[in-house]
Amino acid sequence: MPSGFKIASVNGTEPRIEIFKPFGEAFDLMKKILFQPFDLKKWLVVGFAAWLANLGGGGGSFNYQYNRREDVQKLNEAISQIPHPLLVTGICVLICFVLILIVLFAWLRARGRFLFIDCIVKNHGAIAEPWRDFRKEGNSYFLFSLLVGFVFLILAVLLSFPFMLPIIRRVTFLHIHDVYLISTIAAWAFVMILLVLAWSLIANLMVAVMYLQRCHASKAFGTVVRLVAAHPGEILLYCLFLIVLALATAIVACVATCATCCIAAIPYIGTVILLPVFVLLRSFSLLFLRQFGSDYDVWANFIPLEFSPILLSPPAPPTSTPSLNPPPSPPTPPA
Repeated sequence: MPSGFKIASVNGTEPRIEIFKPFGEAFDLMKKILFQPFDLKKWLVVGFAAWLANLGGGGGSFNYQYNRREDVQKLNEAISQIPHPLLVTGICVLICFVLILIVLFAWLRARGRFLFIDCIVKNHGAIAEPWRDFRKEGNSYFLFSLLVGFVFLILAVLLSFPFMLPIIRRVTFLHIHDVYLISTIAAWAFVMILLVLAWSLIANLMVAVMYLQRCHASKAFGTVVRLVAAHPGEILLYCLFLIVLALATAIVACVATCATCCIAAIPYIGTVILLPVFVLLRSFSLLFLRQFGSDYDVWANFIPLEFSPILLSPPAPPTSTPSLNPPPSPPTPPA
């Protein structure tokens, strides 16, 4: 069972899994990548990779104050003047456009995650080379993500039957119906949130495994699932710590948005401004994962020279144990 944020086996054969140590190393790694030395061109390129990796993940929206009731009334009047066949065609075209946009964003986000990891692992700002090198892995992850999204959609529909059927049939059970409806909706929301969090955690680790092993998404999925099953306590602590970091990131993003007069809410510009946070979080995930062995270490094959003080553990000092059989002393010359 885990004890605190440091986990080690009793006999010492298992690797020591920690939470705070990789986070501190990630902070040092972030400083090396972005500030030692500071390179504006590299910052913008890495920011572009981070923006692609989080494309469509929220942000970049603005809230303007306006008279909603008046605008809705004007919109209804404009829609009522459109011929019915043209309106139906326009709605179908709009739905198709939105679906295409969602798929396009998912593809770019899948490819961008490998770009972002490559920028961190090799400490460089590059787009074209890793875009070509990790084409197969990015496309495989994209297709697997679409499959997972389709499965989630089917599950959401199936799990919604217990509270959708009474609404469709207009069944009323006085006050019992209200309690049943609220309970089933709450249970549905809880299960869906739990599934989304589980997939987010697995996907976060999957990309690192695919980057290192150059394997397909299905194999990486099985590898990560086995890892989670073998180390549930450590992964749970990691997940809880990520939630804390996500809340802290949201607070930092809100403060940055207010301090920059909503400039940080502009897509890509906001990612560039908050790039240290993105690099810190991604580095933390990679450094946490490498504790499970070389099969999960993205730096197993290549370590930049400037990362050596952080990634290479100092050698253990030699143990000075008294010798049981000391060497014989040289013979004393005769007088």
